[in-house]
Amino acid sequence: MHSLPHSPATLAWISLAAAFILLSGCTSTKDTVLPQNGPSMKAIYDAHFTGMGADDPTQVKHALGGRPIGNAEADLAGYSRTAHTELDTLFPRLPNPTLVMYIFPHLAGTQRTPVPGYATTFTLYERVEYALPGEVSSETPSGQR
Repeated sequence: MHSLPHSPATLAWISLAAAFILLSGCTSTKDTVLPQNGPSMKAIYDAHFTGMGADDPTQVKHALGGRPIGNAEADLAGYSRTAHTELDTLFPRLPNPTLVMYIFPHLAGTQRTPVPGYATTFTLYERVEYALPGEVSSETPSGQR
């Protein structure tokens, strides 16, 4: 394969042209990127809620998928904590079994001190990991770790 020889001046001009092209893409302003004509965000917001019947808060809440307004306790249902929802975790722990290891009687240290046999426990995984919502079935007892 035959390659064309390029002089250092030619390579410098090519590099300069490439740098100019790359840098010219970063010189845009918000006026050239975002449209400057059209309604403001407040006008869009007001038009949306007017179309939903914003004069009546019950209609707006119903249109947004909420329950009717009136019972203050029912309005907060699902948003405030109760004794039941406090224990029902959104991000449950993933199972991390506890292993039991038996240490046989032995002599320890330079004094050769006798140590009786004993059992110790540790978890299989070093860190506690949490599931994403819906990743683990809610039927798993929280006591199993």
